[in-house]
Amino acid sequence: MDRRNNTHVSDFILMGLTESEEIQLVLFIIFLIIYMVSVLGNTGMILIIHLDLQLHTPMYFFLSHLSFLDISYSTVITPKTLQNLLTSMKHISYISFFTQMYSFVFLGAAECFLLSSMAYDRYVAICNPLHYPVVMSKRFCCSLIFGSYFIGFTNSMINVLFMSRLDFCNSNVIHHFFCDTSPILDLSCTDTHGVEIMIFILAGSTLMVSLITISVSYLSILATVLKISSTSGKRKAFSTCASHLLGVTIFYGTMIFTYLKPRKSYTLGKDQVASVFYTIVIPMLNPLIYSLRNKEVKNALIRLMQNREDSRQLN
Repeated sequence: MDRRNNTHVSDFILMGLTESEEIQLVLFIIFLIIYMVSVLGNTGMILIIHLDLQLHTPMYFFLSHLSFLDISYSTVITPKTLQNLLTSMKHISYISFFTQMYSFVFLGAAECFLLSSMAYDRYVAICNPLHYPVVMSKRFCCSLIFGSYFIGFTNSMINVLFMSRLDFCNSNVIHHFFCDTSPILDLSCTDTHGVEIMIFILAGSTLMVSLITISVSYLSILATVLKISSTSGKRKAFSTCASHLLGVTIFYGTMIFTYLKPRKSYTLGKDQVASVFYTIVIPMLNPLIYSLRNKEVKNALIRLMQNREDSRQLN
């Protein structure tokens, strides 16, 4: 009998992070709070940037798209995770599984190149300030945004096309809390060597190209800043990059730990913890990092609140 007739599965079972009901309840509360903060924080950032004219600059144009990606990113993963923490029925359909995987890869790859675009923006602003309005034109910024989404779309299409061709023989139980690549490869009875190489090349090239762009940009920024004679000038230059550097460090640190290593070294506990960071926690941290460490955003929020108060008094 043809093996493929026996290997197609209609759904998968996501086992989640733990089998303990008490811990599941605690995680549900924590993840729900994180998700609410993430959605409210990123939505707030988008609104502040949209409403305050002084924030209509390339840096905040990129930041608004980062907030959009973070909302989408956490919404793709967190609601299903919350549902599974409250119910014993942890099934996810075959189509829903690959839809979540497609969305996850698409948004993750797009965010990598968006972060590198933000680093290039800071490089031009600090190293070539006189040419900044010309170089970072609205058309060029839109091209960078389109390129980030297009690369994410291409990566996800190739990834899912390869993954969807796998056969599953013995089990449909996935020991993870979302539809990631490493756990699904463990279930396949097909030779996954070619798929593993493809995933490593795609993930590696996405992470490395964007990370090299960021590294070169910030090395150039560092060289320029060191040439500034005044301490206040150096502090001001570093302050414009500090938030982005912190966000990049957390995001790339967890992604590289998870994906740029052989699948044989995959460890359930450690990789799940890393996955929680870049799928659930980081979308919450980004608006906090870029608002609490950014005077322009704070001032914009104050201006909006004052304008609202003034309009109330006039009415």
